[in-house]
Amino acid sequence: MTPLLLATGNAGKLRELQPILAAHGFAVVSQKEQGISSIEETGTTFVENALLKARHAASQSGMAALAEDSGLCVPYLQGAPGLYSARYAGPEASDAANNARLLTMLAEARGEARAAYYVACMVFLESAADPSPLVAQGFWRGTIGEHPAGDGGFGYDPLFWPAGGACSAAQCNLEGKNNHSHRGTALRRLLELLAERQAPQPLSLND
Repeated sequence: MTPLLLATGNAGKLRELQPILAAHGFAVVSQKEQGISSIEETGTTFVENALLKARHAASQSGMAALAEDSGLCVPYLQGAPGLYSARYAGPEASDAANNARLLTMLAEARGEARAAYYVACMVFLESAADPSPLVAQGFWRGTIGEHPAGDGGFGYDPLFWPAGGACSAAQCNLEGKNNHSHRGTALRRLLELLAERQAPQPLSLND
């Protein structure tokens, strides 16, 4: 198994990503296990924040690092909560508080106005000095329900109903969620890029 530092303090993300990474030969080490604190997310995009987190974790640990930045975007709200999904109701807001604020902001929205999508951006660095970070994104489209449903998952999962689905994201089992979610999609794309980069190079005509 190849050691890999997962640069997140979010237990829910660790729980979702670890099975996929283990199936691809990675022994996941959490940021918390290494005593690495979170870095301030000062980027203006998901990509920038993921890169900040990956470089910080790789620098502090000396290990290859995988970081992720994700959020919920609602076009009716001009993309909010977006980058501020984890702190939509305030800096130390709970998931329940963030969900309550989202429902308040969508109180007048009906039908297609409640459309939303999750986005996840993942960055992999071999080291803090890696000049060629691997970057992949995934999306999960759906709608925002009028009431929370289910007690699984985290974040806005109790309100998020995937397109074509019969249950909220909080009612999905872990395998089902990973098969369709923004996070699972982004990770699979990232692993494909990693395999491509590590593949043996063909001999040149001069070899």
